[in-house]
Amino acid sequence: MRFLLRFLGIWLLAGGFVALVLDGVRSIASSEVVATPLGVTWLASHEDSLAAFQRWVSDTLPGGTWDLLVAPVLQTPLFIVLAVIGLVLMLLGRPRPA
Repeated sequence: MRFLLRFLGIWLLAGGFVALVLDGVRSIASSEVVATPLGVTWLASHEDSLAAFQRWVSDTLPGGTWDLLVAPVLQTPLFIVLAVIGLVLMLLGRPRPA
């Protein structure tokens, strides 16, 4: 189980690094800082799943959860979200101290 957590963590960190490089290239090309939000990437990748997730959040969680918790995460740059989740998974999967 620890191996799987570390494996997924490394892949998410790598994905975050790729997203950072892509945003860096776009920033250099446009001469201004560009950071692609998670929501934009999700919307471009699979629009139906984002709509289904929004319906699920509004149906199962208390009112206002979308606006207070989910919307700010969707506005966070993709590389930050992937890096944080990757680091958490790697910390959860680290070997026990001897």
